[in-house]
Amino acid sequence: MKLGVYNAILHDRPLPEALKVIADLGLTGIEINTGGFLPAVHVPNMDQILESDAARDDYLALFEGTGVSIAGLNCNGNPLHPKRAIGEKHAEDVRRSIRLAERLGQTRVVTMSGLPGGEPGATVPNWVVNAWNSGALDVLDHQWGIVADFWRETDRLAADHGVKVALELHPQNVVFNTADVRKLIELTGATHVGVELDASHLFWQQMDPVAVIRELGPLILHAAAKDVRINQDNAALYGVLDNSFRRLSSGEERTHLGGDEWANEWPKDSAWDFVALGRGHDTAYWTEFLTALHEVDPDMAVNIEHEDVSLGRIEGLEVAAGVLKDAARAMDAVR
Repeated sequence: MKLGVYNAILHDRPLPEALKVIADLGLTGIEINTGGFLPAVHVPNMDQILESDAARDDYLALFEGTGVSIAGLNCNGNPLHPKRAIGEKHAEDVRRSIRLAERLGQTRVVTMSGLPGGEPGATVPNWVVNAWNSGALDVLDHQWGIVADFWRETDRLAADHGVKVALELHPQNVVFNTADVRKLIELTGATHVGVELDASHLFWQQMDPVAVIRELGPLILHAAAKDVRINQDNAALYGVLDNSFRRLSSGEERTHLGGDEWANEWPKDSAWDFVALGRGHDTAYWTEFLTALHEVDPDMAVNIEHEDVSLGRIEGLEVAAGVLKDAARAMDAVR
């Protein structure tokens, strides 16, 4: 398996420095962000690479001799956002990333399925959490029509370029669990769309990532190593769907998500938190996780995504890399 890092946490430094950090961690892959919610910091000349063999070769030369190679592209965003300034840009980022992947010799592009509005003319996405009433099913019927059309067309583009698109099962998207994955494939007949298994979003939904891997099998195309800690006392009071987020003002540091949308501040007394590997689930669990992925594809890329706000950029990567490498060694010892 190829163990690496999703590069967003290293956007604070140039690509050569980011590659050195990853190599020093004893890891060999870097998943490159190419748009969506975040700017493509480490591939700023994307358009040139798409057109020029010289620009492509110059970019690939940056990886030579570093011990680190590209392990997929990532353009997580909302390609179905009802606001055109967001949805159309993110959708084009997906298409451009597919073309870029072929140019760079890559076969995996990570993104999200997307979340439309709840009705024609809507301007904000509408995530139906529990469709117990008929109106909610009407919303889902509307959304699934948009989802199916987009992914049917995108699947054809991916097939034309020899690329597979791996969807993160991220809440606030139409596709966020195993049933949704099966439905998407059934509706579209897709052959080049599958799943990026990010364990963290499954953990807080109270799902078991290992069970999901074994259920979906060859539909698992790529993986992210990110942990979650359930804060039991707070979860007992608020549940994992707690909405105690705070809107950040323009004078505060905040992450731009496209158009006029920004990330909010995480709840203070959170029911759950993203944490570095090992701080929510032990090495034995991550060994089982890697083993299940290895059964699907021995060459699968597994990339650390660091979002543990209690740890610095490098510190968090060091903690996660230690657990991930220990899990890989434990897996290899019993195979």
